[in-house]
Formats: sequence, C-alpha cells, structure tokens
Amino acid sequence: MPSLGFGRTVQSAIYGAGAFGHRPLVPTDSTALEAAARRTMSRNGFGYVAGSAGSEATARANVAAFDRWQVVPRMLVDTTARDTGVELFGRRHESPLLVAPVGVLSMAHDEADLALARGARQQHVTQIISTQASVPMEEIASTLRGSSHWYQLYWSSDDDLVASLVARAEACGSEALVVTLDTAYLGWRPRDLDLGHLPFARGEGIAQYTSDPVFQRRVAERVARQSAERSSPSNSAETQPRPRPTAAAIGTLLSMSRNHPGRTRDNLTAKEPRAAVETFLEVFSRPSLTWDDLPRLRELTSLPIVLKGILHPDDARRAVDAGMDGIYVSNHGGRQVDRSVAALDALPDVVAAVRDAGSSAPIIFDSGIRCGADVFTALALGATAVGIGRPHVYGLALAGSDGVAEVLRNLRAELDLQMGLTGCASLADVTVDRLRRAP
Repeated sequence: MPSLGFGRTVQSAIYGAGAFGHRPLVPTDSTALEAAARRTMSRNGFGYVAGSAGSEATARANVAAFDRWQVVPRMLVDTTARDTGVELFGRRHESPLLVAPVGVLSMAHDEADLALARGARQQHVTQIISTQASVPMEEIASTLRGSSHWYQLYWSSDDDLVASLVARAEACGSEALVVTLDTAYLGWRPRDLDLGHLPFARGEGIAQYTSDPVFQRRVAERVARQSAERSSPSNSAETQPRPRPTAAAIGTLLSMSRNHPGRTRDNLTAKEPRAAVETFLEVFSRPSLTWDDLPRLRELTSLPIVLKGILHPDDARRAVDAGMDGIYVSNHGGRQVDRSVAALDALPDVVAAVRDAGSSAPIIFDSGIRCGADVFTALALGATAVGIGRPHVYGLALAGSDGVAEVLRNLRAELDLQMGLTGCASLADVTVDRLRRAP
C-alpha cells in the first residue's frame, strides 16, 4: 500500500486528534498565527519582531507580491510518491525550508534559540544561527545534536572579532556562512522608536558577543580605561550630584545583568554588563564594507559563503564574479529600507543574472513567506530554498519548541500537498510554467 505522503500524514494526524477534542498547538493559518502571537508576546517583543521600516510599505509589498502570481495545476500526473528534498552545499535536505536568522528570540520565549533548535531539529530543517542570538552558538549547536545549521554573520567593524566569530562558527559545525549585507545601520523602525525600545541597549541579543574571547578583551579594556578616567584628578564627574535612577533605568540595569554571563546578583554591581552593551553598540556594523572586503572573508574560512540581502541583478553578478557560493534574495522582511522592491519581485531577475553568468550557485529566498503556496511560488520563480522568518518566531512564542516544530511541519505539509495537487512529483517539477501572472 503506498504511503500517504508527508502532507496527508500530517493532515490526517490533525483531523484524527480533532476527533478526540485536540486542536493544533498553533494556528495553521498565518493571519491567525500572528494574531495569537500578538496576544501572547509583550508589547516590546511583538513590536520588535513584527515591526518594519518606516511606513512598513516594504513588509506589505513582500506579502502582496505573492498575490500577483497564480498557480496553474496540471492533471493526470502520478504524484503518489513525492520528493521535496534538495541538496545544498553537499548535504541532502528533506525539504527546501530553512529557519531564517532572527535575533533576540528571548523576547518570544525564555528558552529562545535553544527551543528553536529543538523544533528545527524535530522537523529536520536547517537553522541559520543569528549573530544576534540570545544564546551562544556553541550551545545552540550542541542542542541541534548534529542537525544541520548555518551561521549568519553581521560584519563587525572589529576585524579580530569577525575572525573569531567565523572561527567559532566553523568549530561548532556550521556548514555555511551567511553574510547579511543590508544592515550597515539599523533601519528606521517606528514601532521600536515609539516604544523607545532597542533590545541590544538592554543587553538582549548579544550573547554571541559576550561569549566571544575577542569581545571580552575589548570589554575588559573599556572597563580599565573608564576606571582610569574616573580616577584621574582632572575628572570632576565624581564630585557632581548623581541624578536619582528612574524605574526604566533600573529595569535596563536588571536586563543587562540578567543577559550578561555570570550570576545576575554579581552583575548588578559589576561594570562589565554596561561596558559590554557600549562595546557592542560601537562595533556592531561596518558601514564602510565594500566588495573589496570579500577576499578577506574568503581567507578566513573554508565554509561556503552566501551573501544575504541581494536584490539587484548587477549585485548578483558581482557576487558570482567574486566567487561567492550562494545568493540570498531578501529585504530583511521589510525591516531595513522603506518602500524597497518586494523580495519576490526581485527574485526572477536575480535568478536570471546568476544563471546567465553560468553559475549553479543555490539561490535562497526569504521575506513575505507565510504559507506553503508562498514557498511553492518562490521555488517556481527560481529559488533553491526558502527561509522562514516571522512565522517560526510566532510559533516559538505560542508553544516553545513544539510551536516551532508545528509551524515548520505545517509549512512542509502544505508544500507537499500543493505539489501533489498541481502535478509535481519533485522540486524539479516546480518550475515557472506552473505559474501565471494574476490578471
């Protein structure tokens, strides 16, 4: 008897559980999923995850871009056996899904990246570990227990720190390096600005830094320098009356102390937590980064290098010419540039540029994915694999690792059924002729 296939197996399990009064842990509809997460998360946490740049036109455009395509099913095709697998950098993946890097997951769930790792591992989906994670990469990799993972790098202004982060990523088993290019500065994000909330200023989402030996040295140097300045006879600041701390300032101190390595009680009176935040804000990004810097990164690692944030075909060609191993089409989920081109609208031209250059490099896509049909559309337009961003965070907020697993499971199942119902037995069948422009 033939297998039901992944999609039908999941579907049958949900209906079977429903017969006994059990509902899914998380909504299977993306709109309901976001709404449920909004009710669960703190105002600051949801604002940070859901918010985008400026008027949030880019985030809306990302979702609306999928509405410009319609799927054209084909009939009388034997899809009894369906293969959703794809090969990326020498590893066979069960599905074309990746867990896109999202920082500061502690705002969604106390177990943060560790819960995400358990959910991703359960569904055999590769996690891209964020530089802005709430947990050091080594602990995340240990939780993944050999399951595939990549590392996403924000290129710091500190060369030694970059080298250290890359070396650590290699040492803990990352299989690719994803370099995010679109964050030379943080975008103008009104939701965060109106709340006066930047998690990094509270010591959240900087665990990759505070666990790094190079960064720790920079913090120690800052503490020593500040201590020397305070003890200098010319420094009269100590003679000035200190303002009374506000409740917000105390809350920030507590957050810094909780998120810094070591015991919170000890950190409350230590200088290092605040110095770590100041150091991070100083070295986070490198606005001067250019194409000429890429050879230095190649010298640092033997890992495949994927450039994330590519939207223009000329940039895709330059990446191929520079010997990069993968292209990642993304506008950061709309979080960086207001009124940017929708990532899906940019995808076909980027694919054409890469393939016309004679490159078979994988093309990763994210920004706007909300359902299995979205994944199908991106694949049909030439993406090799698709990153899942906000939905996995909402699942995490609602039900921890099990919520992450269900979100990823549901997307895998929906994609599998979408393929079966449109006459696609494998990802090789998911091509642009399965789509047409919406009238």
